[in-house]
Amino acid sequence: MKAESKPTVLVFRRHLIPPSETFISEQVLAYQRWKGILIGNRRRPQDLPLDPHEVIWLDHPPSKWTRLWRRMRGLHGDPGWGGIHSALAECDPTTIARLQQTGASLMHAHFGVDGVGAWPLAEALGIPLLVTLHGYDIAYRASWWKDGAGGKEMREYPEKLLELACKSNVHFIAVSEYLYEQAISFGIPESRIATLYTGVDTDKFSPGGSSIAMREPQVLFVGRLVEMKGCRYLIEAMQHVQRSVPHTKLVIAGHGPLMANLKQLARSLAVKADFRGVVSPAEVRGELNRSRLLCLPSVHASNGHFESFGMVLLEAQAMGIPVVTSAPAGRGEAVVDGRTGFYVQERDSSALADRITALLRDDALAQSMSTAARQLIQERFDIRLCSKRLEAYYDACSGAAPIGHGQIS
Repeated sequence: MKAESKPTVLVFRRHLIPPSETFISEQVLAYQRWKGILIGNRRRPQDLPLDPHEVIWLDHPPSKWTRLWRRMRGLHGDPGWGGIHSALAECDPTTIARLQQTGASLMHAHFGVDGVGAWPLAEALGIPLLVTLHGYDIAYRASWWKDGAGGKEMREYPEKLLELACKSNVHFIAVSEYLYEQAISFGIPESRIATLYTGVDTDKFSPGGSSIAMREPQVLFVGRLVEMKGCRYLIEAMQHVQRSVPHTKLVIAGHGPLMANLKQLARSLAVKADFRGVVSPAEVRGELNRSRLLCLPSVHASNGHFESFGMVLLEAQAMGIPVVTSAPAGRGEAVVDGRTGFYVQERDSSALADRITALLRDDALAQSMSTAARQLIQERFDIRLCSKRLEAYYDACSGAAPIGHGQIS
């Protein structure tokens, strides 16, 4: 198929693109039948490079002439959704014209918050909107939003998301079956949402370095240092692991508000831990190639936040790294308990220690899980397969094919 004949999707993320959201870039680059154009308005020096993506930047803030132009064109209707940030509010006539000239058939927003903000722009362009829910967008309790914890302008977000979900040309994606179930409980109609895995590039994330059985006893954690990631339970577990398997190294790759507290916890428990802070995707792959296993001990946080999937679980297993996790979507979806890794209950440091120790001590077990993990990702989560399913859903949401929801095969 010639490139010019491909239908176009506008992929919206206000912030293009934080280092923790490589999956957005990888997903767009994996399109086979659709053309993706990134649109957004925020960027920081540490953000991911945007080459070779086509990008359209929205204008911010709009001038008084832009606001007058919108009113004259009939685009003035509540562009801020009661104060919630609106993508339309950042567009001047030139930007609107450029977006129209793309001939886009669909807009795809990542995260519910950006979906709510994208809706007025999608409506102005006359195209359907598809919103991928990634976790926090429906995980936080309604009271968390109403109390202004997400910003005073976001107090009405839960109601606006549900209002959005009732519109006939708006559809949703959940990145895991667990998140799908949570979205239904939140109030998203079953007729409006499908489960579609994001996928991982199994060529980019492939086994490297020594075989698992030959590696030094290194345990790797990758993630933000926040309550939901559960790093404290890994540190608690490591005091037992390092007694049972001397010289075991714990590498913590990530930064966050709990950094100082976690360092103090490690000192108080005499746990040897190497806190790396913010690391690049390339550095993460390097650490994975040196590690015997990855541990993601996620929990349901006090504000309701939970791990909707955990892309690092897929990336690690694609590289043949066994995983130990308590992420809600891990069991039965991202991890086959006892075959590609271990699933343990939340906040159970003793169980974490047992499973980690088993993988460090038993070379045959670690090697067997390494092989099975790679096979699982290739068969179920390869980005090419996931992209094919996503594009089929694009066809349906844009009206090019009959629509179906639930698990897309």
